[in-house]
Amino acid sequence: MDEQLLLKKAQRGDDEAFYQLMENMKEQLYRIALSYLKSEEEALEAVQEVIYRAYINIKKLKKPEFFKTWITRIMINYCIDELKYKKRFTNENFEVEKSSESLLSNSNYDFVEIETLLSNLEKRYRTVIVLKYFHDYKISEIALILNKPEGTIKTWLYKGLEILKNLYRG
Repeated sequence: MDEQLLLKKAQRGDDEAFYQLMENMKEQLYRIALSYLKSEEEALEAVQEVIYRAYINIKKLKKPEFFKTWITRIMINYCIDELKYKKRFTNENFEVEKSSESLLSNSNYDFVEIETLLSNLEKRYRTVIVLKYFHDYKISEIALILNKPEGTIKTWLYKGLEILKNLYRG
């Protein structure tokens, strides 16, 4: 069924339509959560929480064509809040150890090295790079998700990649 039709039904209270929308999005939401939280368990919890938040607030979505960017933004905001919360209650050494553990650590060394370098970036640069290169979002979609002009997103992407390049060399 067409996503726009499902969304309209879900906004009118059709639970089956909402369920179908979430079935279509759950894999993408999980990958985003995993890229931020680095834990399968925490990523699954994030998906559950974001689906709940979307269910509660779906009637507030004014423009149905922005559903994917809307729910992605909810996920990113949730993950950022969780990371802030964790940071407050963990010491720096434990946090560094935990960030080096990853579901990705079973894959090749280069990818783990990139993941480690990404963790050293400012949040805004990391977010743009992860959305662009790990989740295949276009610049225009990232701008919508982050509610920033496309020029800002391009600048953050450029600066983030430059910092990554320098970190890799250094």
